[in-house]
Amino acid sequence: MSAVSHGIEDLLRDLAPQVLGALVRRYGAFDACEDAVQEALLAAALQWPEAGVPDNARGWLVTVASRKLVDQVRSEAARRRREDALALVTPQSALLACAADAAPASDRDDSLALLFLCCHPSLSPPSRIGLTLRAVGGLTTAQIAAAFLVPEATMAQRISRAKQSIKAAGTTLSLPEDPEGTAERLAEVRHVLYLIFNEGYTTSGGTDLTAPELSTEAVRLTRLLHRLVPEDAETAGLLALMLLTDARRPARTGPHGELVPLAEQDRGRWDRRLIAEGVGLLSRTLPRGQVGPYQLQAAIAAVHDEAGNTDATDWHQILVLYDLLEQLGPPNPVVSLNRAVAVAMVHGPAAGLELLTELEDDKRLANHRHRLLATRAHLLEALGQHQAAAHAYREAAARTASAPERRHLTDRAHRLEAPA
Repeated sequence: MSAVSHGIEDLLRDLAPQVLGALVRRYGAFDACEDAVQEALLAAALQWPEAGVPDNARGWLVTVASRKLVDQVRSEAARRRREDALALVTPQSALLACAADAAPASDRDDSLALLFLCCHPSLSPPSRIGLTLRAVGGLTTAQIAAAFLVPEATMAQRISRAKQSIKAAGTTLSLPEDPEGTAERLAEVRHVLYLIFNEGYTTSGGTDLTAPELSTEAVRLTRLLHRLVPEDAETAGLLALMLLTDARRPARTGPHGELVPLAEQDRGRWDRRLIAEGVGLLSRTLPRGQVGPYQLQAAIAAVHDEAGNTDATDWHQILVLYDLLEQLGPPNPVVSLNRAVAVAMVHGPAAGLELLTELEDDKRLANHRHRLLATRAHLLEALGQHQAAAHAYREAAARTASAPERRHLTDRAHRLEAPA
């Protein structure tokens, strides 16, 4: 693909949420507007490489998508009343008078409102993720399904149900009027982007350890969110966390896709540009004093990234940050699990194992049971209890759905069981 095509593709991805937001604000029919925008994006992808990018690319897309939407309505006799309603509320000048690349009456960017709509609290987390990636991220249903290892038909139904739920609830493209409502919805958006990134950085199953298209898209959307709410410290913290974590991705797998633990990674392969950007974001937000969970997690990632090797890592500082993280909100067993590792690095493996025992009966770790067992195995190995460590490694391998993780855990067990 040529550099011109790449540039057009990037431009279309940036403009897609703005165009969809403009149509939904004007017409209200989310599902029909989303289909019309996809057609407009396709038309642009076919025409612009040869004809050139219009001076007002956003206006071109809005106009073409509006015409596509009107065509869709007029082609469905069974939806005649919907066509009449649309005609009544839409001035003819909005459909006919302006050229495709004419300057819009308003350059309002509805991307934030669109993110709020896709991450509406009434939708389930999987529906929010699918709808966000489809409507704001521009990924096809097939791409989203493949990334989450579900059939395309399942993902299509999930996205369709999400659209119908929004329609049935009568939800409009608007921002909450009260600051508290805005903060709550913004937290929902951040959480969805966090989940997308995590699934991309370490997939929950399948043959590959990572799904780069998901983590890359999560970073892109979080950049967009940060641009829309530049003063929100936690959004900046989330972006910093993603950048500082994603910087290690090149070193996380070996030549055959095998998992490489943090302690064994070639830190020369880490992306120093992303690390510098992430640290810069933290340096600008932490002094404000509005510290939140994402900022603290980013600070922990920064301590890891700035260490030349595992032995040079400031584990005392990491433990202090985990202590603060546990104090910020309700108990989080995953945070407690990670804190146990920090305790082990500061006070010894036995102290870490003692904390793991307290987490054994926590039902919220059901989906992370393999991580608890793998951590236990690592600490038992550090204590020289190789037989017990090998058993824990094999238990962890049996519980993970990730093939690379399973191979890594099995290999560690085999190495401990092999004769010296």
